[in-house]
Amino acid sequence: MLVLALDTSTETVAVGLLRVPQDGEPTVLAAEAHPGARRHGEQLMPSVQAVCAKAGHRLDELASVVCGVGPGPFTGLRVGLVSAASLGDALGVPVYGVCSLDAIATVAGAGGPLLVVSDARRRELYWAAYDEYGERTHGPSVDTPAALAGRVTELGVRRVAGPVAAAYAEALGLPESPPGLTPSPAGLVASAGVALRAGSAPGPLEPLYLRRPDAVPPGERKRVNA
Repeated sequence: MLVLALDTSTETVAVGLLRVPQDGEPTVLAAEAHPGARRHGEQLMPSVQAVCAKAGHRLDELASVVCGVGPGPFTGLRVGLVSAASLGDALGVPVYGVCSLDAIATVAGAGGPLLVVSDARRRELYWAAYDEYGERTHGPSVDTPAALAGRVTELGVRRVAGPVAAAYAEALGLPESPPGLTPSPAGLVASAGVALRAGSAPGPLEPLYLRRPDAVPPGERKRVNA
């Protein structure tokens, strides 16, 4: 079956078209990644159309969509989820939401228990911890680098990976391994697991914001007496 995978939880917009057999490893037919710019709304759908064109398939051939649900900043994450939900509704196919940090851990390979981190802005990190088999043991959550560093021993992790791992490896006291990982189409599909292959009904497509947005409703207006 053909599966479209997309993620907008980080600075990188990642899109891929994969062929997923009932047994065996999925094959990435085409993929695009656009790092370094907060232009998720402008880049996502052109990337979807581009990977379909490269692979020689139409959107109406899709069997399902897999979308990273974060954690991630509000605006970028919302672009991905709304687009995935719209595609699923228009095409009549299921949309599977997966934790974007899980998608990184799934492709991180062997090397011991793992900490995955991504940029939460406000000088904070989104993070989750995984055992040596890639199963999530803690998180996802959000903390300052200092607070997270203080939990490294408790979490039992021995390495760190993710979009900002290189910048925080020293502060966390962990080696970056493997380097340069971001949520990838292959990782997203692998994280969707058995439910995707079986065609099971997906759960609600709910974003992992992990904290309230900056904007707040205005307070009650002051009354003016005549």
